Amino acid sequence: MPTPPLLSPLTFRGITLRHRIAVSPMCQYSSEDGFANDWHLVHLGSRAVGGASLVMMEATAVEPRGRISPQDTGIWKDEHVPFLSRITGFIAQQGSVAGIQLAHAGRKASVRRPWEGGSVLAESEGGWQTVAPSAVPFRDGEPVPHALSVAGIHAITDAFRGAARRALAAGFQVIEIHGAHGYLINQFLSPLSNRRDDEYSGPLENRMRLALEVAAAVRTEWPDRLPLFYRVSATDWIDGGWTIAETVELARRLRGLGVDLIDCSSGGSSPHARIPMGPGYQVPFAERVRSEAAIPTAAVGMITTPEQANQIIGAGQADLVFLAREFLRNPYFPLTAAVALGEKAAAPAQYSRAW
Repeated sequence: MPTPPLLSPLTFRGITLRHRIAVSPMCQYSSEDGFANDWHLVHLGSRAVGGASLVMMEATAVEPRGRISPQDTGIWKDEHVPFLSRITGFIAQQGSVAGIQLAHAGRKASVRRPWEGGSVLAESEGGWQTVAPSAVPFRDGEPVPHALSVAGIHAITDAFRGAARRALAAGFQVIEIHGAHGYLINQFLSPLSNRRDDEYSGPLENRMRLALEVAAAVRTEWPDRLPLFYRVSATDWIDGGWTIAETVELARRLRGLGVDLIDCSSGGSSPHARIPMGPGYQVPFAERVRSEAAIPTAAVGMITTPEQANQIIGAGQADLVFLAREFLRNPYFPLTAAVALGEKAAAPAQYSRAW
């Protein structure tokens, strides 16, 4: 019997994933001063033990004010590297590839953790002044972000470059740039949040400028042998916002800068968006970008069964599937998927008696 598409290997540059099931970046809100700790080691390591081909570190801030919450992980200083190296080393020992998502939250930063309500943190409570392309808050009544100067934009691009250098030193083999979910890069892309009047605003070419500059900056530090991914919100799901057609054009441009895969999510730019959520609801975005921009894509969002994931890969809708909540429910999803699809589960020797 042929190998199911979901379980076939996938190569990007000098890295081969043993199958097409990857752990999506999932914020754990469990750090102090950006430092990863034992929680992250166990959380990420258990998914590697469970057979994931690629284990992505959560959205990791390139500077302190780029954190979503004060408890987000960071990679803005060299002191963050040693514990991250411990995590990547363990992941590699399990035959998995370690990746990291580099991020800046922009105007959606400085909030409480979700289980603490997610509301804005005032500076007197440990919060900070947020930044954005324009002085427009995410929600009416929230503190107004500081509109970045051109020099400030360049400084953030440099922060991404420095984060890429540290990611390499920490042993990561995949970087994903977070350009989705209404965070800073997405804020520049979307007309809903970008109301500047300079070379970073207005026509699509200008609104894409930061996204492209960050990709180019990261590639200067990231070796040719290692793959670079980019997460996008394929649409804002609201009139007047970012569109799938614009995403296709962005993907074409990113491909030319050395980006190897577009990770297709959606939404996050407006609290008023109406998103028709359901199983695989974002898969058509991955399929369209893959077809029209001629670049590999990842599908994400309510992918919960081996059969569903196998169908997505087999039909050519995407090259990789990222799972999030399903990996929280079942850290061993790749092992159970192999059994469900008629293959032998490649469990670690320590767990082989269960398989």
